[in-house]
Amino acid sequence: MQRWPWAVLLVFCLLLSLAHATAYAPLPPGGAWREVARGDTPASAMDAFRHGMFKPFNPLLLERFPRNALGSWVVLQPNAAGSEDEERILTIYPAPLGSVTMYDDQGHAHTLAMDNVDGALHGHGRLAFQLPDDETLQPILLRFEPSGTLAAPERFALQNLDDYLREDATWLAFASACFAIMMAMAVMALCFAIMLRDVTFAWYTGYMLCYVIVQGVQTGFLFHPLGFSWLAGSEVLVGVSAVALSVSFAALFISRFCDVQRYAPALRVPVVALGFAMPLIVLMRCSGINELVVMAQTLVNPVLILGALLMLLTALVTGARGSRQAWFFLTGWTPLLLLTALTSAQDTGALPNLDWLNDASIAMGAFEAIVLSLGLADRALTMRHDRDHVRVLADRDPLTNILNRRAWTEAATRLLTDAAGSDRSIALLFLDLDYFKTLNDLRGHAAGDRALVTVAQVLGSELRPTDLLGRYGGEEFVAMLHDVTQDQAMQVATRLCRRVHRLEIPVDHEDFRLSVSIGLAMRSMGDTLESMIERADQAMYFVKLNGRNHVHAYERRAEIYANRNPPGRA
Repeated sequence: MQRWPWAVLLVFCLLLSLAHATAYAPLPPGGAWREVARGDTPASAMDAFRHGMFKPFNPLLLERFPRNALGSWVVLQPNAAGSEDEERILTIYPAPLGSVTMYDDQGHAHTLAMDNVDGALHGHGRLAFQLPDDETLQPILLRFEPSGTLAAPERFALQNLDDYLREDATWLAFASACFAIMMAMAVMALCFAIMLRDVTFAWYTGYMLCYVIVQGVQTGFLFHPLGFSWLAGSEVLVGVSAVALSVSFAALFISRFCDVQRYAPALRVPVVALGFAMPLIVLMRCSGINELVVMAQTLVNPVLILGALLMLLTALVTGARGSRQAWFFLTGWTPLLLLTALTSAQDTGALPNLDWLNDASIAMGAFEAIVLSLGLADRALTMRHDRDHVRVLADRDPLTNILNRRAWTEAATRLLTDAAGSDRSIALLFLDLDYFKTLNDLRGHAAGDRALVTVAQVLGSELRPTDLLGRYGGEEFVAMLHDVTQDQAMQVATRLCRRVHRLEIPVDHEDFRLSVSIGLAMRSMGDTLESMIERADQAMYFVKLNGRNHVHAYERRAEIYANRNPPGRA
């Protein structure tokens, strides 16, 4: 149990390495870029490139190109060409949240975007341009069109068609497996939320679905292969909203999952407030009112950062104070938080060699889904164990640890109900300890309690596990035996009398020993539990009046005798 998270993590690392096991054609440090100026044309941009007016960069490393204003020009200069009959593919990874246009020597333009699902050649998780067959060492001119989102860094690769298709199929299998895991865990949690009526599973479902949407938008998976073309043009809004809502669901989830109210009550209010603040920011962002939209865009990133730190602090505090589920949350969520921080640093130009961070985020999403699902399962088992423990405490007599009167009555009633309409034989024994009041008066209540415990243990050891034994009240016990004849029940009751008497529990300072008087009643047609108890109780009274320490089965004369001369209990 201590090693399984790392085993799962190792599996996803292997999948990630498989997704990046690619073969690139040569594309050396022959790239350059500059921002688009007013009046620029493809021809003037190429002329400026030839005159050294572009900034050089390495196409194999991640490079960030400004997307505001008019966009950016990018020129790539391959150093080798493929064979004449070899088709070459230029890929841009990760797929940018905006359109990119490629120009050829004749000035023809070919525009691609992540939400473009109509092209014959699709790049899963990236943009893919098919180069003209007659192009050899000619520079490749690209224009990154303006976009209102923060520009993410990109890298470029030039591959032949076979290598490209192989890499694309590998990435698609990897991403599909990760998304399938996340969706499966979300659907399973939703089912448990409905069956168990536990909102914790619902918050987890919302969190996981929002994360799937975030990654689906960022990688273009929602557009291809899923083909959600109706989201085209609104992917930025959908992505931002999904990020905000994922934090909201995560905050509400951690509040219940880690039992913040119990382990860190001071943090519960800010965590729940975070859960309700993020939907308000989303509503402001979607309102269409310029002032509210600007305010939402200003607030979202600081609130996301503070929210992540708050949830990390909450999980650490609750885990340190004894919340078992907090460690599940930290195991699944911390690697994803670390990847998010690295990706944010990458957006500023740092870590240009770590081009696998985006795919790692998908893998860690699946890893987190599995870990948190196991945490939810552990939570459900713990709650069930606690519930069963409470039920046992509620059903058991706290002194003798046998069924109390309520629990015994319910179990005996069920047994009689199941036997209704059949000839199944059932016997009821009503047991009353002899001289127990004298024992309490002379030796104290502690001695009486010890005697009750010892007698209960002896009675339980003599009866079958399926027989019902309970404490009816004070020094009275009841037992219901099934599938026994009256003679067999008499033998069992006689054995109980002998076993209790052989305990030799002293009652006073003379030679009196604790014993038990037992009344027996057999079930007859139309009997209820109350009627059987009444007959067994009357039979027990008969024993009390006739020497104690033996068994008597209910007879009509016992009832008549009891009505004529109601006895007092000894």
